[in-house]
Amino acid sequence: MWPLNPSQKEVLRFAVSCRALTLMLQVLTRFLGSSTPFMYWFPAYLLQNQEPLLRSLEKIPGKPLMEDFTLGQKGLRNPIMGLLYNWKTCSPVTRCILGYFLTYWLLGLLLHCNFLPWT
Repeated sequence: MWPLNPSQKEVLRFAVSCRALTLMLQVLTRFLGSSTPFMYWFPAYLLQNQEPLLRSLEKIPGKPLMEDFTLGQKGLRNPIMGLLYNWKTCSPVTRCILGYFLTYWLLGLLLHCNFLPWT
């Protein structure tokens, strides 16, 4: 195997550099995603300020809190599911944020199940 001819050296150099880049990107993504809440705070801030559907869910005086409902009552609901059900009435910013997180989740699910590199 050794010494390698020039074409094998180039292929080996390319394979090693691709693997190193992939490993660095995976580690950086894991560190940033798990230790930096800003990646999640900023989209949440944008959703709270730009989405009228979420503003209507804020606490209104005299309205009971969500914890006051039992599980069988109709008042208990997930605000994200409400946004997904009303996709066409959402603002463009909300569509972009939801689309990004849904795409990231789906790609991660498909690639990880097939043993491909994904964090």
